[in-house]
Amino acid sequence: MAGNIKVNLKERSYEIIIGSGKLEELKEYVKNKSRIIIITDYTVGSLYGKKLQKTIKASSLIEIPPGEKYKSLSTAAAVYDKMIGLNAARDSLVVALGGGVIGDLSGFVAATYMRGIDLIQVPTTLLAMVDASIGGKTAVDHKMGKNLIGAFYQPKKVIIDTDALNTLPPGELKNGLAEVLKYGLIKDTSIIDVLDSNPKISANFWESIIIRCAKIKADIVSKDERELSGERMILNFGHTIGHAVESLSKYKKYSHGEAVGFGMLAASRIALNKKLIDVNKYEMIKNLIKKLKLPDKVNVMVKNILESVKMDKKVRNGKINFVLPVDIGKVKVFNDVSDQAIKEALMELGCK
Repeated sequence: MAGNIKVNLKERSYEIIIGSGKLEELKEYVKNKSRIIIITDYTVGSLYGKKLQKTIKASSLIEIPPGEKYKSLSTAAAVYDKMIGLNAARDSLVVALGGGVIGDLSGFVAATYMRGIDLIQVPTTLLAMVDASIGGKTAVDHKMGKNLIGAFYQPKKVIIDTDALNTLPPGELKNGLAEVLKYGLIKDTSIIDVLDSNPKISANFWESIIIRCAKIKADIVSKDERELSGERMILNFGHTIGHAVESLSKYKKYSHGEAVGFGMLAASRIALNKKLIDVNKYEMIKNLIKKLKLPDKVNVMVKNILESVKMDKKVRNGKINFVLPVDIGKVKVFNDVSDQAIKEALMELGCK
């Protein structure tokens, strides 16, 4: 089974190509480029980077250390230096080969180098396959918060080779499953049914899950690329508190998936307290989060989370746009969630 999904953005539309062995097809999409810059980290580079470089003519490999702390302006500047040294021009192409950090950083570099050069996203983690590589959000982090410096910049194509999951550590799979669960909680309850049924993990299972999630994201991005109507904002479910937890832990103690998992639980607790969902639905969400071995409590101070949340990109006119569940498989955006409501929910979940 393989799938091609289209993101419809008029003249900037592009395909998401999903299946086994798709990495080999990349060379077919880069034929007319004078220079191809493959940006990756040392870990992915050792697995796929050098092999890919050999199969694509006129390509160069730029490797950076792995980890969120390297998703920074200083790393971007170092990549610019290398690209200039390689004589990368406006007709060059950036290939983002890696997980969410590489996708975000490479996309930001492509968006800003010479006012924008072409980009192809080649995600190698489950999280990047179902979420980060699709939709054109690119960014680097700032000391005041995650993804504060960035641009909307759509790729020319997203190539998802599901074989890359064979080399993914279990922790990275858990990271991605948090985003998979998110899609089930905001849009498609059949995803929850699959996750809850202890499925047999196989290549077909992953392909099916990735296709479902990618279709949801592609459809939402096609309708609301820049979060202007509020449709795309629902994809931020769990991310408001999640990003705060992630940045406050210096991207070490809690992974992105773990932080988002807790963020979804905290948002659900707020929803319970506001009587948007009943206790049975809250417990169902909590049990799903625990089943995926995502944290139901974090060791982060409430006051620090509240301060960090105020720097969130979803703040409009001084108010936080909070995505809260109103049913299993349905969320809405609220701008009336008070600091007290956030504080109460976090304290009820064991934060101090």
